Amino acid sequence: MEIGFFFWPYDVALVRAMADAADRLGYDVVGVADTPGNAMDPWVAGAVLAAGTRRARVALCVTNLATRHPAVSAAAIASLDQLAPGRAVLGIGAGHSGTRNLGVSSLPAAELADGVAFVKALLRGRPAEYRGARAHLPWVTRSSPVFLAASHPRSLRAAGAVADGVFVNYGLGADDVATSEGIVTAAATAAGRSRDDVEIWQIACLDCHADGDVARRKVGAILAFVSAYVMGSGDLARRGVPARYHEPLRELRRRYSTRPGDADAALVTELGLFDYLSRRLAVCGTPEDCLAQVRAARAAGVRRLMFTVSLAADPVRTVELFGSCVLPALKAKD
Repeated sequence: MEIGFFFWPYDVALVRAMADAADRLGYDVVGVADTPGNAMDPWVAGAVLAAGTRRARVALCVTNLATRHPAVSAAAIASLDQLAPGRAVLGIGAGHSGTRNLGVSSLPAAELADGVAFVKALLRGRPAEYRGARAHLPWVTRSSPVFLAASHPRSLRAAGAVADGVFVNYGLGADDVATSEGIVTAAATAAGRSRDDVEIWQIACLDCHADGDVARRKVGAILAFVSAYVMGSGDLARRGVPARYHEPLRELRRRYSTRPGDADAALVTELGLFDYLSRRLAVCGTPEDCLAQVRAARAAGVRRLMFTVSLAADPVRTVELFGSCVLPALKAKD
C-alpha cells in the first residue's frame, strides 16, 4: 500500500519538517496545497520540499486553472522537476479555498479536462492551444505526471479520460471506493485507455495522536471543510449519503468556512455529522485506531492513500507518529 500526505504550508519551518519526515519515515508522496487565503505560496513551498527530499515524490496537491493560468503551472512543475528529477507531480482541481478565498469562480469539469490536456501537451514540449491562445515551453525536457483532484462524477470522468492520475475525494467505504474508481475506469476505457493508465489515490483526513480524543475533537474542522465539496449541493442520495444526513449536510455547506477553525469542528458535532463523516472521510485517533482504519480501507479496495494533515492537532507530530507507528505495519509484507 502506498501512503502519502499533503498539508497547508503555513511557514518554511513547517515545510522543512514535513520534508524531513516524508523521506525519513518512508512516505511515498509529500505535497502542498494551493490555498493563498490560508498559507504561503505553494510553488515556493514545493521548492523547499524538493530541496529537502531525496526519495519521496513532491506534489502540488492541488492548484487550479482559475487563479493560475495552466501554462504558468506547466512551467512551474517543469521547474520543480529540475529540483526533484522525476519526482514532481502536478495536481489540478476545480478550486475550493484556492478560488473562493480570492473571490474567483471555480471551473467546470469540462474545462478542467481541456486544461489538463493543454498542460500535458506543453510538458511534452509541444505547442498547444487553450481558450484561443497558443503557448509553447521548448525548454522542457521531461514530462511530469498531471493529476486531477475529483470528488464528483463529472470530474472523475474527466480524470479517467485525460489525466495521468487522480486524487479521489469521495469516501473510504467499499461502496464509495467501488463507485469512484468505477467511474474513473469506465471513462478511461471509453477514451481508449486502461485502468493502469490512471494512477488512483484516495484522499482522507488524518489526525494521529497519542490521545485519541484530542485527534477526534480536532478533525471535525477539516471534515467540515472537505465534506462541503465532497458531498456538494447535488443529489446526495446518488452519492450514497443516507437520507437522515441530507439536510444536516446542506446546512453544513451553508455555514462552513474555507478558513476553518474550532467553530467548524463544533458545527460538525452540532449537526450530528461527526460519526458519519469521520467514518467516510477520515482516519483519526491513536496509532492503533489509525492502523485499524487504514486496514479497513485497504480491505475496501484502497491501494494508494493520500492524507491531508493540514488541520491536525499537531501536523508534524501526526506525520511522525503515523510514520513511526503505523506505516511500518502497512508496508510490511503479509
